[in-house]
Amino acid sequence: MATGRPLSDDTLSAATEVLRQIAERFEAEAPQLKRPRRQPSVAYAPRDFFPTSPVIGRSNPIAPPAEVWTVNGEDGVPEIRGRVTFDYQYEGPPTCVHGGVIAELFDEMLGAASIVSNNPGMTGTLTIRYRTTTPLLTELEFEARCTGRERRKIFAWGGLYHHGVLLAEADGIFISVQPGQMLDIVTTNAADASSPVVDAEFIELIAEAPKE
Repeated sequence: MATGRPLSDDTLSAATEVLRQIAERFEAEAPQLKRPRRQPSVAYAPRDFFPTSPVIGRSNPIAPPAEVWTVNGEDGVPEIRGRVTFDYQYEGPPTCVHGGVIAELFDEMLGAASIVSNNPGMTGTLTIRYRTTTPLLTELEFEARCTGRERRKIFAWGGLYHHGVLLAEADGIFISVQPGQMLDIVTTNAADASSPVVDAEFIELIAEAPKE
C-alpha cells in the first residue's frame, strides 16, 4: 500500500492516468448501477452479509482486510470471531488505530453477531470503552456475541484483543425492524438519492420477507 508514503509528482501523475482509464472502463460497463445485495442470512458467511460494508465488504476498497467467521458459543448460540490488521490509512494518534475506526468495527461485528444468532436489527446505541491504545500494522483478534433480547431490543457485546489483552470493548443495543419498516426506509432513501443506491431485486426481497 502506498498510503502515507512519500511519492514523487511524476509517479502520482502516471498512476492517476492509469486509474482514470480503469475507472472509465468500469463506468462504461456498468454506468450508475449498484452491485446487487441479498438479505443478510445465517446461510451465508459473515463477510457476505454486507458486500459494500466499509468494514468487511469484499466490494469496498476502503474496507480493512478483516477475516470473519462464525463459531458456536458456550450456550450453543452462534457468535462472531475474526482478525484484522489495520494499515496506515486507519491511523489516528501516531502508531495507533483511530478510535472512530474501532467504533466502526464494533458496530459491524455486533450487528453481524445479532444476525448469526437470528436476532437481526439496526444499531440503536453503541457504547465503547477504550481500555488502551490499539496498534497499527499488528494482527488483532475480535469477538462478538448476542447477549440477550427484550422484545424489539437486541443486546450484544464485543471485544478487541492483541495477544490476549483486551484493548477495547463495546456494548450495543440493536432494534428489530419489521420488513415493512425496512421497505419504507429503503424506498425513502432511494427516492432522495442522486443516483441508484438499491436494486429492484433487493426491494422485492424485503417486500416478500416473512412478517413477524
